[in-house]
Amino acid sequence: MAKKRKQSSRPDLRTESDSNCPGFRNLVVDDAEGIRTYLANFLELKGYSVDTAGDARRALALLEGGANPDVVILDVMMPGLGGLETLKKIHEIDENLPVVMLSVVGKASTIVEAMQKGAVDYLNKPFEEEEIIATLNRVLEVKALERERDRLTSKRVDYNDVVWSGDAMRHIRSTLEQVADTDVTILIHGESGVGKEIIARASHDLSPRSRKPFVKVNCAALPNDLLESELFGYEKGAFTGAVGRKHGKFEAANEGTIFLDEIGEMSPALQAKLLQVLQDSEFTRIGGNKEVHVDVRVVCATNRWLEEMVREGTFREDLYFRLNVVNVAIPPLRDRREEIPVLVEHFLRRFSVRYQKPRVELSERLHLVLQSYRFPGNVRELENMIKRIIVLENEETIFTEITRSSEDPDMVSSSLLDWIEEIEETAGEIPLREVGRRAALEAERHTIGRVLDHTNWNRKQAARLLGVSYKTLLQKIRGCGLEPN
Repeated sequence: MAKKRKQSSRPDLRTESDSNCPGFRNLVVDDAEGIRTYLANFLELKGYSVDTAGDARRALALLEGGANPDVVILDVMMPGLGGLETLKKIHEIDENLPVVMLSVVGKASTIVEAMQKGAVDYLNKPFEEEEIIATLNRVLEVKALERERDRLTSKRVDYNDVVWSGDAMRHIRSTLEQVADTDVTILIHGESGVGKEIIARASHDLSPRSRKPFVKVNCAALPNDLLESELFGYEKGAFTGAVGRKHGKFEAANEGTIFLDEIGEMSPALQAKLLQVLQDSEFTRIGGNKEVHVDVRVVCATNRWLEEMVREGTFREDLYFRLNVVNVAIPPLRDRREEIPVLVEHFLRRFSVRYQKPRVELSERLHLVLQSYRFPGNVRELENMIKRIIVLENEETIFTEITRSSEDPDMVSSSLLDWIEEIEETAGEIPLREVGRRAALEAERHTIGRVLDHTNWNRKQAARLLGVSYKTLLQKIRGCGLEPN
């Protein structure tokens, strides 16, 4: 366990970081919850943004999901995939990502192996706080110089083409660049899985606060009493179990950006306290009476319609107007279909590397159904689909699921609706076999019609995609009464 700091006469809220590289993002990977929590709290108060993972699987998922840390602090001894093997996989994802190893085992052979595998440093537990900070300063010094050079030479940030490949996303980036030098609040709206956190991080990276912390809080993930202590902290003795003072996320985000995800789930009482922070840049910790001043830019996101919640009285109107200074609406993936091929290619490449699986090429028929699928889970759903294809090395399950789920009830033909009404009126007089035959015929007609539409009525291509002969397809087209548009 890390050694505790000696009592300091410094004020509770950091006014100047004693780290030379504040604002960088660290990923702490350790199966010991106490170590993870300790390092996260300590490093956030030193000016760093921190993500944590309790095992290799979670750490690799964060890296693949775009966590994009500047340095990884990685435990050597972990259950499942060990630290040294995790180090290797990290560098398969990003060969230039610096990794600092932590371990209670100080064997020379382990240290040598870690360095041979690409670790930049190796620290033994227990460690001194000064030792951690000195190591991070040394590791990140070059990145700090590069970041400062970029800040001075250009206010634009070059993002991965995957994120900004479509017109809608490029328009959003343009909006973020226009307000980059201001501290106005940003309200991001969009369905689940469209990429709201990516936009929030981009707004931070484009701003003059980019070297300061970016702190994310999911307002839907915690009960409201716990959310309040998470946001604003508490004083010793504020409630049972409060054995010491705890700094909240607003303090951790001082001089940086706080991202409040799912803001629509926040209770009215917390909404009032958030409004105070936006108006006065001050709040009190739970159980305290001293005002804490912070300098924080607020970015919020929601998949709910806050205007409707205001009308219903479940969201404060004054808070809504405070948050909705710059409104960024992210269209669903079904309205950004030009991005699908780029995203598919990106996910195929990413998960092939991550799972050490051979690169697969999707069939033409799957590309076609992906282009027509509505994606209720948006980019996240597409990501999970490609992940399953890579892991299972088979696309058939995904193809079947999409084609079945794409049967839109609103598209059911009037003939089938008439047939259902006939079954109800005759009270079961029609044989079950006949019911099944007609239902199958209608499903077949609908499927053939969709494939023909996709191929612009290229019957040879449609026959190949459907896995039937050209002659059979012509017979089925006639039997189903299909005609080209």
